[in-house]
Amino acid sequence: MRVSAKADYAVRACAELASSPHGDPVASEDLATGQGLPSSFLERILGDLRRGGLVASVRGRSGGFRLARPAEEITLAEIIRAVDGPLVTVRDERPPSLEYEGSAASLLDVWIALRASVRSVLDEVTLAALVAGELPAHVREMAAHEDAWTNP
Repeated sequence: MRVSAKADYAVRACAELASSPHGDPVASEDLATGQGLPSSFLERILGDLRRGGLVASVRGRSGGFRLARPAEEITLAEIIRAVDGPLVTVRDERPPSLEYEGSAASLLDVWIALRASVRSVLDEVTLAALVAGELPAHVREMAAHEDAWTNP
């Protein structure tokens, strides 16, 4: 799985919004500065997040963007899906729509397991947990494993 820059920036921007005091709107320029993101790219990402129902735009002098729902109710998976589509695809298809035969027949099970593994992390981590540094135990355990930090 490859996490795109768009997905990374979207999660980081949402984390900034989640850490805004009292859920106050944050100007896109401030979001970009707060996370070191390119502002023109961030504007497009915020549009995707707004269309996905994850952020809302607030007009006016003290306007900007805010989360459309509480941070406790928004998962990282939702954010990534809003900007990139399905979490795991193979040749731009979702794994259940694939078929393999012969010596590769078990490959479908591998792709499905990969999708389940990705979901077990991204569907379980909320923005609130990310911002608070309180990740689910199984995510912390996976990240703490020595092999997780090495590149083969």
